[in-house]
Amino acid sequence: MILSARGRMISFPRRPLIMGIVNITDDSFSGDGSLDIDYALTLARTHIAAGADIIDVGGESARTNRRAIAEEEECARVKPFVQRFSEVSCDPVDGIQLFPPLLSINTWRPKVAAEVLNVGGHLLNDMSALPTDANARVAAAHGAALLVMHSVGLPKEEHTHIFYQDVLGTIERFFEEKIRTAMAAGISRDAIVLDPGIDFAKQKSDSLRIYRELDRLKRFERPILLPVSRKTVIGDTLGIPDPAERDAATLACVVAGVLRGASIFRVHNVPAVSQALRVIYPIVG
Repeated sequence: MILSARGRMISFPRRPLIMGIVNITDDSFSGDGSLDIDYALTLARTHIAAGADIIDVGGESARTNRRAIAEEEECARVKPFVQRFSEVSCDPVDGIQLFPPLLSINTWRPKVAAEVLNVGGHLLNDMSALPTDANARVAAAHGAALLVMHSVGLPKEEHTHIFYQDVLGTIERFFEEKIRTAMAAGISRDAIVLDPGIDFAKQKSDSLRIYRELDRLKRFERPILLPVSRKTVIGDTLGIPDPAERDAATLACVVAGVLRGASIFRVHNVPAVSQALRVIYPIVG
């Protein structure tokens, strides 16, 4: 299996990739965001030095209890980071880490995606569930990979009322449709990443079932991104309201994901996840 991302070719199987989170926001659910570009670049450098293979930068929180910011504001937050991303340099932790790291642009709005990808970036991390082919066309025009996340309804709106009889079956049918949509818009199948959307339009039982049955998605033969870090399902399961206190349980979800075929983990605590993967991967192979 190959992931093609704007001229970079990553072969799988390999040690799962770590996607380090950089939030250029002042309302991140995990409390780790900042509007200071210098701070964001320093955080990216810290992630890479700890083993991150991908940096995922976003200018708007996915929280549904916050209003969407203007497209112009989102671009103004993210573009300076992308323009200066080449300043982020440090030595890789080992010969397996992707180096230089890939840059992922986290946005769901086609206008923002187009403007930022004009500056740089290898991957468009789209949380909109691809309601049209607009973001696929933007990614294709720039040669960028496209991450397709499962969800229901519009981003930035609560969908806690959604229930599924078979959440994995629903996700499988969703990916079948969205892969066709993306490819018709010009995206190569090798440039598609799949995200089952933990916590997005899901009940706790749905997210736990995704963890249990994740290997069902291996049939698509595409890298599976598992966004495990500090998730609500962890807080609900353990009764931990503060996301920053969920890192130990995040590692349990990482190990579960490795055993069931996840290829990429999107996380806040890169050092802990990097150490976990560098131990568990030689064990499971």
